[in-house]
Amino acid sequence: MAHMSLNSYLQQVDRSINNCDGSVLADLLSFRHPHIANAKLQIEHPERQCEQFFEQPWDELLAAHIRCIWAVGNHDFVEAYGCQTVVVQSLIKAIQSHRDDNWALPVMYTVALDLRLFALSADVQLVRKGKGKPGETLEKAADVLMGCFRVCASDSRSDVDVSKKWGMLNIVNQLFKIYFKINKHHLCKPLIRAIDSSNLRDDFTKAQLVTYRYYVGRKSMFDGEFKQAEEYLTYAFDHCHKKCRKNKRFILIYLLPVKMLLGHMPSVSLLQKHDLMQFADVAKAVSTGNLLQLNDAMARHETFFIRCGIFLILEKLKIITYRNLFKKVYLLLNTHQLPLDAFVVALRTMGVTDVDLDEASCIVANLIYMGRIKGYISHQHQKLVVSKQNAFPPLSTVL
Repeated sequence: MAHMSLNSYLQQVDRSINNCDGSVLADLLSFRHPHIANAKLQIEHPERQCEQFFEQPWDELLAAHIRCIWAVGNHDFVEAYGCQTVVVQSLIKAIQSHRDDNWALPVMYTVALDLRLFALSADVQLVRKGKGKPGETLEKAADVLMGCFRVCASDSRSDVDVSKKWGMLNIVNQLFKIYFKINKHHLCKPLIRAIDSSNLRDDFTKAQLVTYRYYVGRKSMFDGEFKQAEEYLTYAFDHCHKKCRKNKRFILIYLLPVKMLLGHMPSVSLLQKHDLMQFADVAKAVSTGNLLQLNDAMARHETFFIRCGIFLILEKLKIITYRNLFKKVYLLLNTHQLPLDAFVVALRTMGVTDVDLDEASCIVANLIYMGRIKGYISHQHQKLVVSKQNAFPPLSTVL
């Protein structure tokens, strides 16, 4: 591949198209394949040669791909993105012409991935030159990829084995990566609905399902749907290949806060195994109701939590910490009629020095409203009256 002529390369591509060999063609159009380092294929205007080999839309596709190789060789990712857009749009036309066949799906996966990666690099270059906003090119790439999704989702004629619907999840996962990168999670909703209503929803490849459920779990977490988030992220973690330690760690970064909000604290051994000891002091503080320790742990690891996008989710653990602190007061006093003054003392012991009776009452009222304490406040007697049975319900039964 390193010294192959343009004609030899185009002959290989032509052979793979005629043989309907999607895997080989995907390699020949991939920017992770050795041919992109071939100086003989770095041609600015290859249209004439491509027209001699192919009919439309394949001639446009190959000309755009070869020009894209030239652009990448010149480190011009804005031009590379433009060329790759033509590649994807030409492939969509080709796939639409394949009435009852899906052999080109591997090609679509490859060119869609490269489109997203070029969009990322193009955004960096444009922002650096002051010619664009962060995420602008990525958002345009998402519009192009939606064309791929529509081609797959609208295929209702084919038998299941040759259905283009098998390509839906791969493209949805690419779109998820874009929408999370540009912080437009709401755009995931119609895609989730499309996958969940598909009769293939449980039959996609394990790798694609892990990615899909990872992103749906993250979205559920941000939407405050913690039980659903736990279900999806747990699936992603359990089914992620054991050798993909980096991916398992990424999943845990979002699964751990969800688990803690549901009352399940991680073991130190798990945190050590996945190099996530940033959560150790947080988990210990929440489980022991130690507000001082929680605030200290959040401050020490603030940069890491913000970078991961979970700082505000972890802030929700404060109410769990209040609940666990107040449960200690309940166990210590051993009565179902608890003076509100006792909670003020407990809070001041934990460094909340400016708290008064009204603020303590407000925290207790919130805990009652959220179902984390079963009881009511007797304002006449300034007491919290809790249920004699299960006054502090398990968190997993509340959320």
